[in-house]
Order: sequence, then C-alpha cells, then structure tokens
Amino acid sequence: MSSTAEIFNDFQTYLNTEHDLREEIRTVVRDLEQTAREIQTALQVIHQPSQGLNICGLCDNVGLLFKKIQEQYAFLASKVPENQYYRFNDHWKFVTQRCVYLSALVVYLKEERLISREEAADQIGLKVKREDGFHMDLDDYLMGILSLSNELSRLAVNAVTAGDYSRPLRISHFIGELDSGFRLLNLKNDALRKRFDGLKYDVKKCEEVVYDLTIRGLVNREVKGE
Repeated sequence: MSSTAEIFNDFQTYLNTEHDLREEIRTVVRDLEQTAREIQTALQVIHQPSQGLNICGLCDNVGLLFKKIQEQYAFLASKVPENQYYRFNDHWKFVTQRCVYLSALVVYLKEERLISREEAADQIGLKVKREDGFHMDLDDYLMGILSLSNELSRLAVNAVTAGDYSRPLRISHFIGELDSGFRLLNLKNDALRKRFDGLKYDVKKCEEVVYDLTIRGLVNREVKGE
C-alpha cells in the first residue's frame, strides 16, 4: 500500500507535468498572437486616405504571414495530447477568433464576400470537424465574423474621408446581410450573443454614413442600384 507521502508525490509529479505543458502551449500561443498582430498592422493601411492602394498586393503580402500562422497552429497541435483539445482550448480560442477575423477581412477586401467556415479554417491551417482533431469551433468562426463587421463599419467612415463614396454603400449592404444571417441563429453562447448585440451598432453606423452621403448628393441612383 502506498504511503501518504508517495500519493502526494505522484500528485506533485502530475501537477508539474501539467504546468510544463501549459507553459509550452502558452509560448506557442504568444507566437501566434504576435503573427496575428503583424497581419493586423499590415492591414491597417486600408484606413489611410491614400490613393491607388493596391488591395490585391496587400492581401498577397499578408498571405505569407498566414503561412506562418499555419505552421504555428501545426506546432501547437503537436503539443496538445490526443482527445484533450477542450481541456486546453481556452489558451488559443481568442487568437483563433482573431485569425478568423483577419482571414475574413482579407477575403472581403479582395472579393467583397463572406468567407466560409471551411475557407477560414483552411487559411489558418485548422480542421472544421472536431472528429478530425485540432479544429476551429463554430463559435470561434462566428466571433471572428462579428469582429469583421466592426472593422468594416470603421472602413465605411474612413472611405468617405478618402473620397470613396461607393464603398460605404457596399459595406452597408454586406453588414446588413450579415445581420440578417445572424438573426436566423438561436444563439446559446452568452459571449457570442452579447457580441452579436453589438452588430446593430455597426449596421446603424453604416446606415448613417450612407444617409449622410445621400442627402449631400454624393452618391447617385446607379451606385445605389436603384
């Protein structure tokens, strides 16, 4: 029979191993967060009132950083024991949401459409189905998309400063469709539902920009699709 000391020594060994593993995971996540910040910084140029901004070139450049994101997620996946994804995922879920948002922003800038969950997962090197292992939760995808709406509402305002009067109308239409889509969902996640509540402010901000442009005569019926 094991003594009390032996039992607690085993506990301490387990705790030490757990601590070391979590520290390894945190280190990889910090690297992921740094790469995500680099992508975010590179994309902030879209808010500057510069003429002739090469959107495609900008998106291609950050594509190299997304390759780095994929490598970092692969390394992170190698650190997480099999079937223990949800035991540790609090460490990386927020950076995953941010990476989804950045992926969605790149796709919108290039094609003015919503990125699919499958595309977002592929862009950052994750699976979609939980049975496939290290994957992207649906909640993380949805949170990332909601962050996109906030960034685009900001872009709508800055586009006016840059003299681009048609972009706010297209953004307003896109965010309106996004709002309609989310209203089809019966959201159970409190954090997700709270973040969705903020979408209405993005919709309102864009509508106000469009209204202001319209009454000032800065958009015509052809641009508005009337």
